[in-house]
Amino acid sequence: MARRQRLDPSIFHLPVDKMREGYYSDKYFVRARELLRHDRHRPRVTMQVFGKSHAYLGGIDEAIAILKLCGERWDELVVHALYDGDEIAPWETVLLIEGPYDAFAVLETLYLGVLARRTRVGTNTRLVVEAARPRQVMFFPARHDHWLVQTGDGYAAHIAGAIGVSTDAQASWWGSEGTGTVPHALIAAYGGDTVLASSKFADHTDPSIRLITLVDFDNDCVGTSLNVARALGNRLYGVRLDTAETLVDQSVIPQMGTFKPTGVSPRLVWNVRQALDAEGFEQVKIIVSGGFTVEKIRQFEEQRVPVDAYGVGSSLFGGRFDFTADVVMVEGKPCAKVGRAYYPNDRLERVT
Repeated sequence: MARRQRLDPSIFHLPVDKMREGYYSDKYFVRARELLRHDRHRPRVTMQVFGKSHAYLGGIDEAIAILKLCGERWDELVVHALYDGDEIAPWETVLLIEGPYDAFAVLETLYLGVLARRTRVGTNTRLVVEAARPRQVMFFPARHDHWLVQTGDGYAAHIAGAIGVSTDAQASWWGSEGTGTVPHALIAAYGGDTVLASSKFADHTDPSIRLITLVDFDNDCVGTSLNVARALGNRLYGVRLDTAETLVDQSVIPQMGTFKPTGVSPRLVWNVRQALDAEGFEQVKIIVSGGFTVEKIRQFEEQRVPVDAYGVGSSLFGGRFDFTADVVMVEGKPCAKVGRAYYPNDRLERVT
């Protein structure tokens, strides 16, 4: 069976010199390496890495890149690993590193960190994708975290099944680009006129770019959706509903009484869908965003709300998916702290 392809280490643009010297590592690892070198003690160890939660693995190719580029000598190491996107069980070994301990001692902080971060984003995205299936999910959390994490987070989301990301950085590792909508700020720049802003977007952008317009600027998603659809016709790919959780859309107010009316509610989506269809705009897609979690998406799907795609943001950063590394063998013999032991995993593959 053909081996699965891994990302080339060069794609990560690692600050190799800084990582190799221990600049980003817990200081005790740096001091441990210095001690071993001063004592000329180079025991060959087996380092075992595992998580404690059911998850979908992320960051493994990035961790391998750190070992390849920032260790003393790659040819001194024997590394076995799972793949990005693999489903993993609690305590399952995901990465096994064998070699002289001083050669990779300072890298533990780094590879554990990328595994924790990317696995968290990838797992949360996978859960959202599964809840939304067969609807599509758009990955929109860039504004909720530091810009430096975008590239790896975007790739983790891509592996997990998200069909779109919002920035070029998030899409860079698989050679794509960001997607998006006509934003509220552009609508404001044209005096709050959603139709005008959308028309200008249509006039000045490549026709191959899908035109999706936010339609909640005036808190009248039905009226604004219809006005934009009438003005743009087939150029309009979709409308995005993003009503704030503290507001009730104008179309929903007369229907209040038996459901939670605020924000993007199922009733609001039905109102927009029915209005568009009534005027022959069945081809216009409806994208929803604003506070969507796995639970909220499940509720929408159970009620068969006519959504075409979900835009999901800050909820994708929740939870903890920490990883632990332990020396479990020294010179081929068991040597681990009490409570830990070598756990072979036949799913691991040798990294070349």
